[in-house]
Amino acid sequence: MGLTISQKIIKEHLISGTMTPGSEISIRIDQTLTQDSTGTMAYLQFEAIGVPQVKTKLSVAYIDHNTIQSGFENADDHKYIQTVTKKHGIRFSRPGNGVCHQVHIERFGIPGQTLLGSDSHTPTCGGIGMLAIGAGGLDVAVAMGGGPYFLPMPKMLRVNLTGRLAPWASAKDIILLVLQILTVKGGVGKIVEYSGDGLRYLTVPERATITNMGAELGATTSIFPSDSVTKDFLLAQGREDAWIPLSADEDAVYDEQIEIDLSALKPMIAKPHMPDNVVRVTEVAGTPVDQVCIGSCTNSSLMDMLKVAAILKGKTVHPDVSLVIAPGSKQVFTMLSDCGALTDMIGAGARILECACGPCIGMGQSPRTDAVSLRTNNRNFYARSGTASASVYLVSPEVAAVSAIAGVITDPIEWGAPPEIHMPPAFTLNDNLVVLPAENPDDVTVVRGPNIKPFPINTALPTEVRGKTLVKLGDNITTDHIMPSNAKLLPYRSNVPYLADYCLTPSDPDFPRKAKENGGGIIVGGSNYGQGSSREHAALAPLQLGVKAVITVSFARIHMANLINNGILPLTFLDPSDYDKIDPMDELSIPNAPEQIRSAALGAPVLIHNLTKDTSFQTSCPISERQAKILLSGGLLNFTREGA
Repeated sequence: MGLTISQKIIKEHLISGTMTPGSEISIRIDQTLTQDSTGTMAYLQFEAIGVPQVKTKLSVAYIDHNTIQSGFENADDHKYIQTVTKKHGIRFSRPGNGVCHQVHIERFGIPGQTLLGSDSHTPTCGGIGMLAIGAGGLDVAVAMGGGPYFLPMPKMLRVNLTGRLAPWASAKDIILLVLQILTVKGGVGKIVEYSGDGLRYLTVPERATITNMGAELGATTSIFPSDSVTKDFLLAQGREDAWIPLSADEDAVYDEQIEIDLSALKPMIAKPHMPDNVVRVTEVAGTPVDQVCIGSCTNSSLMDMLKVAAILKGKTVHPDVSLVIAPGSKQVFTMLSDCGALTDMIGAGARILECACGPCIGMGQSPRTDAVSLRTNNRNFYARSGTASASVYLVSPEVAAVSAIAGVITDPIEWGAPPEIHMPPAFTLNDNLVVLPAENPDDVTVVRGPNIKPFPINTALPTEVRGKTLVKLGDNITTDHIMPSNAKLLPYRSNVPYLADYCLTPSDPDFPRKAKENGGGIIVGGSNYGQGSSREHAALAPLQLGVKAVITVSFARIHMANLINNGILPLTFLDPSDYDKIDPMDELSIPNAPEQIRSAALGAPVLIHNLTKDTSFQTSCPISERQAKILLSGGLLNFTREGA
């Protein structure tokens, strides 16, 4: 039996376990990346591990999230990251160099290698045939220290693309259609591999758009073959030596398969407030638009920007629309300037932002009250834009540009022939904003600003886990709900005690108070709890407040791993109807917790008593024996320090 692309890479990097879906494996990590929103914590954790120099082939720290400097906090974090990376053998991408995923696929990604990043959209580099996985910062810190990355062996899902995109259809429409088919939960426990004769017509930037938003499926990662298209892209980047051919065997076996005829695809749009709420653009055409944001790690490549510039050339943005554009990297920005496309954007009335995440992460450009905002980024979760009453739609750059001119949501098919944009034979190469590590690490002093506070560390699992049900939540609770991420709170990513006062406040404004008054407690949630970002602050803030366990119908992959890494018990109802039998402030008890967790690793249920109602119910704790030991130790950091 042949192997898929992912299985080939996993086999080459396998350290422990067997490649049986669902069983725990560990793999060697070649590269890591961090960004400043999660990076400060990752490097604090790396320092706590005590390894003097990173042991990966390449590690890069990017500054791309917290770039609004309205106080000292962000600048202090940037200085900390710059000095700690210089000391420990990590490259530092300075502010202005670009969004981590865009820069990494341009300058550092290598087909056939593994990449672990402290950002959920790390799978972007799957666009060049890299096994790129998003994870919590502590997992990345361990990988930088030479430790393996553990994960359940994923199932394989094949998306077979046939035909060629019709005029005005785009790569964004492909992934929006996949989201419509699979939903935001459909990729959990799976790797999505793309194949078919349609691949020959998809450029690397288009492939990267698709793999980037695989994160919205909940997938472990997404990947394309490394073929002649990949080779041409790397050649244009001056990195042809990095190319290797990589594809699935003809007799590779997949657990699931989806067929998509690209020629039948039409422009799509994700309506508020979920990336899988997808319909044809024609279904909402004519809706007045207040704001259009083009950019983010999803659609900020040179190809995307050139299409937008060609649409805007000679036109004027509608007077009721605010159009902002953020190129994805310094390379993209420079080439837009050199070819005159930037002039076309500015001439049409676009406001040009720096090469950073910006509006996507809620860092500026919040729309007005009750606004309709069209965005080319990857998430439209409720209130993520910074304006709770706004309606955010996800669209392709083409739909965004024509709608900005028309003033209403517009199907670009009405505009006639689309602009023809071709991949350049060579990109402008200038890596002067990437700072190399110090030759003499002992000469480097790590600078820590006053906003950097010690992060919480759990204690060993007690005999009884007991606490009140602090909150009862519904389905699809995102990490934005658990630990809000906006321009006011992002500067405090290195100050967990401060952030904890905002934990879960979008769902329950009184949650921090209740947690403090009750000495911590337990969270109850619905299905797909913790979807979205890789931010481990969504586990650190509850830990700071004394949360001992989270009981849900189901978890998103990265968040469940982050809970385990921080010693918080992740439990799922064996009978989902038991969810309805718990009320807020019910007192719950997990007796003989250490023994129950050891048994859970062998498949036994975890018994929970509802002391308030004098009832009991069973849960599952789907963990490996290694993860059981981590929970018993009170988290991965304790487990690692113990040398287990």
